[in-house]
Amino acid sequence: TRSFWDASSATIAAAASHPFLVAMVDGSLPMAKFRYYVEQDSLYLKDFGDALRLLATRAPTRDAAARLDGFAAGADGAERALHASFFAGWGIKDGALPRQAPHTLLYTSYLLRVCATRPYAEGVAALLPCFWVYAHVGDAMLARRTREPTERPPQFDAWIDMYGGDAFHAAVRDYRALVEDAARADPAATPRMAEHFATACDLENMFWTQALDGLAWP
Repeated sequence: TRSFWDASSATIAAAASHPFLVAMVDGSLPMAKFRYYVEQDSLYLKDFGDALRLLATRAPTRDAAARLDGFAAGADGAERALHASFFAGWGIKDGALPRQAPHTLLYTSYLLRVCATRPYAEGVAALLPCFWVYAHVGDAMLARRTREPTERPPQFDAWIDMYGGDAFHAAVRDYRALVEDAARADPAATPRMAEHFATACDLENMFWTQALDGLAWP
């Protein structure tokens, strides 16, 4: 997986300094843009969990299947619980969420297609950026928050603490190990795995840009 990361290093560096995330740390991000992001991320996570469960049905071993189901439960649990706490503060019920915005639909459709129609190894690689890139930006945001202390909404700090926290980093290490197992089992798939990883990294940046721009359907 390190070779995937190195090949996409420019995109990942752009993620760590994305204006949306920088504005979260310095407290200048309008709450309406953060709310848009959280609503879309909640919709994304539903499909992300489905993609993980789909891969579990295609996993080469019972252990891999159980681990994928566990990752899906994690997405359904801690991350969506964080969203639920935000929604409660905003008076939003889960059923009242909007439909997926254009880049949300693009990203989730891509992941579900890869996980359903491509070899298992390609599917696990396509989902890796949602783990690894988020941990990376979480670390960058924690470091920036320490260097540049300022007041910001508590929702921003809760988000930074989630993705910069030890529990999420442990999940990332476990998921990377799963992807590395898949690459060892199917070396011929490695180039395509790297392509899917790169595409998903691009889609991560597009997702944050979408929230910053408030992208809507025509």
